[in-house]
Amino acid sequence: MSDQIHIKPYLRLSGLEPLIIRPETNFINIGERTNVTGSKKFARLIRENKFEEALAVARQQVESGAQVIDINMDDALLDGVPAMTNFINLIQSEPDIAKVPIMVDSSKFEIIEAGLKCVQGKCIVNSISMKEGEAKFIEQATICQSYGAAVVVMAFDEVGQADTEDRKVEICHRAYKILTEQVGIEPQDIIFDPNIFAVATGLEEHNNYGVDFINATRRIKELMPLTSISGGVSNLSFSFRGNEPVREAMHSVFLYHTIKVGMNMGIVNAGQMVVYDEIEPQLRELCEDVILNRNNENNEATEKLISFAETVKAKGKVEVKNEAWRTASVEERLKHALVNGITDYIDHDTEEARQKYPRPLEVIEGPLMDGMGVVGDLFGAGKMFLPQVVKSARVMKKSVAWLTPFIEEEKKNNPNALNGNVKKILLATVKGDVHDIGKNIVGVVLGCNGYDIVDMGVMVPTDKILDTAEKEKADIIGLSGLITPSLDEMVNVAHEMKRRGMQQPLLIGGATTSRMHTAVKIAPQYDNGVVHVLDASRSVTVAGSLLSEQKSNFLDKTKQEYIKLKTDFENKKVVKDYLAFSDAQANCVKIDWDNFTPTTPQFIGRKVFEDYDLAELRSYIDWKPFFISWELHGSFPDILTDKKVGEEATKLYKDANDLLDKIVNEKWLSAQGVIGFWEAKKTAPDTVEVKNGENNVNLQFLRQQIKKAPGQPNLSLADFIRPAEIDHPTPDHIGSFSVTIKGIETHIKRFEKELDDYNKIMLQALADRFAEAFAECLHGRTRKEFWGYVKNETLSNDQLIKEEYVGIRPAPGYPACPDHTEKYKLFDLLGGEEVTGIHLTESLAMYPASSVCGWYFSHPQSQYFGVGKIQQDQFTDYVTRKEMPTEDMQRWLRPILE
Repeated sequence: MSDQIHIKPYLRLSGLEPLIIRPETNFINIGERTNVTGSKKFARLIRENKFEEALAVARQQVESGAQVIDINMDDALLDGVPAMTNFINLIQSEPDIAKVPIMVDSSKFEIIEAGLKCVQGKCIVNSISMKEGEAKFIEQATICQSYGAAVVVMAFDEVGQADTEDRKVEICHRAYKILTEQVGIEPQDIIFDPNIFAVATGLEEHNNYGVDFINATRRIKELMPLTSISGGVSNLSFSFRGNEPVREAMHSVFLYHTIKVGMNMGIVNAGQMVVYDEIEPQLRELCEDVILNRNNENNEATEKLISFAETVKAKGKVEVKNEAWRTASVEERLKHALVNGITDYIDHDTEEARQKYPRPLEVIEGPLMDGMGVVGDLFGAGKMFLPQVVKSARVMKKSVAWLTPFIEEEKKNNPNALNGNVKKILLATVKGDVHDIGKNIVGVVLGCNGYDIVDMGVMVPTDKILDTAEKEKADIIGLSGLITPSLDEMVNVAHEMKRRGMQQPLLIGGATTSRMHTAVKIAPQYDNGVVHVLDASRSVTVAGSLLSEQKSNFLDKTKQEYIKLKTDFENKKVVKDYLAFSDAQANCVKIDWDNFTPTTPQFIGRKVFEDYDLAELRSYIDWKPFFISWELHGSFPDILTDKKVGEEATKLYKDANDLLDKIVNEKWLSAQGVIGFWEAKKTAPDTVEVKNGENNVNLQFLRQQIKKAPGQPNLSLADFIRPAEIDHPTPDHIGSFSVTIKGIETHIKRFEKELDDYNKIMLQALADRFAEAFAECLHGRTRKEFWGYVKNETLSNDQLIKEEYVGIRPAPGYPACPDHTEKYKLFDLLGGEEVTGIHLTESLAMYPASSVCGWYFSHPQSQYFGVGKIQQDQFTDYVTRKEMPTEDMQRWLRPILE
């Protein structure tokens, strides 16, 4: 049939979400920190049997951009099989980690097989080889194939590791023929590791190792084009360990050449990579001489790099303000101002350009758009970062604002003066959702690339979005949302667009959205183009494709991909085992309640904090999420010295603290919070009764239902409250809290009036950080003072961020208690909107947006976890206990109902 989908032979991996390695796919970064040989912290946690804590390491890898996570338990002090089994089983119940594919890594095949028995989706085995002969190789490959895994094949045979170009190609080709002809593995499921060895060791026989790998990679891809090439890049620079600038330069140069010839994945610390053409020219040339083994007779190139490396170690950067650019032409000055975010002279230079050009619009279409084109190219190439782009937008807006009165005057005199070629994109956060930082950033980035942005703000009803799109003649509609109910609103918008017969493509973005959900739920509702956009940097490419001659091909290709995703989703095999709900309840957390005496809080009821000291909260700020909101990834404070983003991160950090000084000293914002404590008891396996005067409140909690490893309980938050049948003179308690940051609106409007997107987004991001810091602060005071169950706690801010405290503060709508509707009970206990200062929207988002709420549990065994997927038997029980209509609860629990 002509409409059949042709399945192309790409390497297709998956966790909860697919990862398809296409020819145009960028280099795949494999996170290495969940490897006991690659992370001291991870190894310590595994050895101490702190598997739940070790999950945080995996989560950090995913948050930092790893597209695959490598799990290795090869340690002499570990029993690798149960360690691998337990850790992968735990990962499966954490959707934010399990969404990426896993690389099961071990030198012992029994450990690999243990991992294969647990992992979901399609993983990678690292590795197999012919070092023990063909028979063992075929046996192991057959087992990997039976589990549906892709395989890394080391260039290693009975003789030893391949160290020359010819040996690498010969062994890989021999392995390929065995795997494809005898075992039946698809070529695209084979990943070759042709062995990266150290260069510049001083031994001449090692000098050609880089060239051998590059040439072998080219030949392997020519001979076996559907296979992938991987490698451990850090091996290359082993001779320069301790000198990170040189090592990073060597890695960048090496990848520059190997990626061009076919290397498409590897274990690389992307956060510590330097852009190839930003390497200091002399260092880059010396690295290329060594890696490409040129000018290296008698180790001359090696000696030069070693000598240069000594100067790099102590070399520091000195920032000198250079005003030479002011002598350039006005066009070059405008470009320089845009690229560098300099507003000091923009009015003067814009006026000079206006006087020079026949029409004010030509200044925009000429030098300003030329400058923004450079900004777009640099951002797309990874040579500029989001904070710099937002500063560029501020310069652009100020320049356009200067020109606008002249353009309007010209328009009055000549209605045809504006050519109307600028494409218009409408952006909105959907009904019920109050979060818009991400949408604002996307708007700025698109605006920097010449699009006219109509930003409708937050909580925008469907009809208003579509009426405005028709009125404004928008070329594209973009929807944003952070909370789960926003997904349903997006489905509704798509449905209404089809009913109205609209033609504009629909962009989908936001924290809860995904390519899979877009394909399965949203795209089928609308026929004229639905595209999921992962982040701000991708929005420009997508918009360009939708507004060019490529539109038809782009949408056809996207539609076919989404149809395939939907088909795979609907036909997917169940790879998880679930317990019957009664069995999951029986496998609850085992707590010795008879010998536990709970601490009684200082007061029962609530305590209100009207205007908490922002200066105190400032010390609790977790900076890592702040940098992530600006699409700068890395741990704080290490990010400030990162070779790639460190310079820009340091500038951003300084700007943030300058603004914090104003916020605190001039009292721009106010912090309002409420905490409360009540007697509580567990009256059913997953129900907690809270004593609130004469009106007791029943809290309903969900329970993990996935089958766990032996000895691992199926958790529910109810497990951490003492059961009613336990006779004890001291009652147990539960707490709750809400915090909010108020007063942002006035300053946001002022920044908007001043065309200052940079400080507008900065203020929103800092308000969010203040809310989280307030939650952290009150939780600390609760533990030590108000509840006082760990009066002598002394934790650093870093330890607080790592959640090393006793007790937890889970929030309704998050993994441990994913039902948003329990917020109604929480807010009723705290006194409602009048006391908390927080309004719950119809989708149960909190306004102001910089707000946090949650429960307090004090038991030492209480822990954070994710409920994961549940089965119909638990859903039916939960609906009965909630006494809510099944249809209403399906709306809230649909994402976790298997």
